[in-house]
Amino acid sequence: MATKKYSNSDVKNQKWIKEGRGSGRGKDYLPWLTVRDLPSSGRSHRIFGHKSQRTHHLFSDLELAVFFYLEFEEDTVEIREQFPLRLEETRALAEKSGIAHPSYQGALQIMSSDFLVNTNSVAIPKFALQAKYSDALQDQRTIEKLEIERRYWQAKGIPWMIITEQEIPRVMFENIAWLYPALSEDITLLDISERVDFYSYQLSRKADLNIIEIAKSLDVAYELEPGQSLLEIRGLLARRCFLFDLLIPSRKLKPSDLKIGDIKGIMENLRVSNQ
Repeated sequence: MATKKYSNSDVKNQKWIKEGRGSGRGKDYLPWLTVRDLPSSGRSHRIFGHKSQRTHHLFSDLELAVFFYLEFEEDTVEIREQFPLRLEETRALAEKSGIAHPSYQGALQIMSSDFLVNTNSVAIPKFALQAKYSDALQDQRTIEKLEIERRYWQAKGIPWMIITEQEIPRVMFENIAWLYPALSEDITLLDISERVDFYSYQLSRKADLNIIEIAKSLDVAYELEPGQSLLEIRGLLARRCFLFDLLIPSRKLKPSDLKIGDIKGIMENLRVSNQ
């Protein structure tokens, strides 16, 4: 697995700050760390975010899984990965708690949270996340650094959580990873309306088959390119035109597992985003 081990001199820290690392919003946000800053070995990922319209930099399969989950949540407004913590604040917290601040050859290192997330939720409009594999939590030094991070966000009144691989079921990750690329398709309001009507009818006629089998039969019946029907169904599922339990493997989905989503709301959101 990838581990975010890096070291900066004071000069390099200041250089990155001047470059705008860790600042900006939306498509203009620049993460403190990018995949180019760390050794090439490990499971790092660069993936396009549909909400931000920019490339996100992730340093493990776990971070990728968390990103997919956050990006797929309707309440999520903005995801800022590798978000830096103010050095003067983490240094003060470390001194107060008696924990050695991360440093390298005498240079204090700027700490970061894996994700800072803004939402539409009134209850939790913003929260921070640190994605850690459960075995890493057995290391005392890791726990000490996490405690500095916890106190940092606590002082700001922002909820902070640790998430491990145990909180994200594998089947949920696989389902979202399967759906996510379908969001790249440019789709019109008319396309959505027609596809929802068409597939609602076709799925109701073949309730004993799974959706992959139904899609294949439609490709043949309508002389479409192989995979075309499944691609369109995936697009509707990804946009929540059809809803299903993400704990059901996509390859086993049947029409009885689906229900119609808020089509009116989905089309209104698409109308607004296209303006």
